[in-house]
Amino acid sequence: MQSKFVLPIFLVHLCFFVNIGSLYARDDGHEIKRDTLSITIKEAEDLFIKNNLSLIAGKYQIDNARAAVITARLFDNPQFGFENILYNPRSKKFFDTSKEEGQQAANISQLFHTAGKRNKNIQLAKIGVKQAEYQFFDLLRTLKYTLRTDFYKIYFQQQSAKVYAKEISSLAKTLVGFQQQYAKDNIALKEVLRIQSQLYTLQSELNEVKDGIDDVQSEFKLLIHVNPKLDIVPRLEFNLDGKNVLQQVTYQKLLDSAYTNRYDLINAKSAVDFSNVNLRLQRAMAIPDITMSVTYDKQGSFVNKYTGLGISIPIPLFNRNQGAIKQAKIAIDATKLAVTQQEDQIQSDLDNSYQSADRLERLYNSFDPKFKTDFNHLIEEVFKNYQKHNISLLEFLDFYDSYKTNTIQLNNLQLNRISSLEQLNFITGTQFFNQ
Repeated sequence: MQSKFVLPIFLVHLCFFVNIGSLYARDDGHEIKRDTLSITIKEAEDLFIKNNLSLIAGKYQIDNARAAVITARLFDNPQFGFENILYNPRSKKFFDTSKEEGQQAANISQLFHTAGKRNKNIQLAKIGVKQAEYQFFDLLRTLKYTLRTDFYKIYFQQQSAKVYAKEISSLAKTLVGFQQQYAKDNIALKEVLRIQSQLYTLQSELNEVKDGIDDVQSEFKLLIHVNPKLDIVPRLEFNLDGKNVLQQVTYQKLLDSAYTNRYDLINAKSAVDFSNVNLRLQRAMAIPDITMSVTYDKQGSFVNKYTGLGISIPIPLFNRNQGAIKQAKIAIDATKLAVTQQEDQIQSDLDNSYQSADRLERLYNSFDPKFKTDFNHLIEEVFKNYQKHNISLLEFLDFYDSYKTNTIQLNNLQLNRISSLEQLNFITGTQFFNQ
């Protein structure tokens, strides 16, 4: 008989170690409440624009490209040379600088680029600035998509965690009552163990959900650059229930927007412009540049104090930049092909995502809006009927498991629907939905 009381006492003590739906962490036996950051999607985007380190680094790349334009505008520096006699055998002096016996020579030269090479290099540098800006805006598009999808993942996963916490709380109370009844020989041990087993399963599933939330929160906090010890609590400010949001914009408008506003596609088109200018530059490189020079020689020429004007130009006999010109032509064909591939990929991605979003919208809107409210009311009545012994333990647990499964599936469906709309925003490069 003594062993019959030892087991329930052990089970009761074990329940006190269960952490139910709490934002507390344990440190040396003490509970520490973590600070929370309640935030809307608009507030998150504002922090993201202001604090994101990847965006700040992207702005540096733009500044770096602008500095390259300054470099391209600069002219080549003139070259200056000076020569003094090392040893004068007549005066037997080293570095003789005397007026009568000394000998010095000097020259200054300037390289002049022909065929508009400087202007073409400036054009390439300016295209480089545009490409850096396009890359920045495409990075912004990508990171913003990650930010928004993470926001909704956290929100709906936390809603699912609340379902687990509510069920765990109810079962924990039920378990305590069962342990008390078992101690009085009113119920069998198997019923206590059945509740306890269900409770442990739910706690394990809740832990997995919280692990998933923590992973997404970690990425989200990096994007907005806030204290990693904060717990993010998203606040949803819109409701898509019963709305046919896809009907707001035609498919053709989505496609046109993608072709117009996708900065990765614009960047691919700018690569064609870059290749065209580069071809003109490489052809210009085949035309020799001219070097002009002025020379002064004190006593080393056929007359004293000789001055001369010189010009030099390489003869394009062997090297006429043939290889670079051919490479530039190939680059034009390659970049044009890349643009076509990018457009095909956008059209394919849009069609796939649009079909998925349409299915999810029709599926979600097919649910009765009162379903969730009625189901929550039903599970409360089930719990009351179980307490009154109107239904069995297995029926009670089956109802609870069905409630949990359906509620979590509904949360996942809402998440998938919103994520599909965010995917359309990402593909089109325009914030059509979920503003």
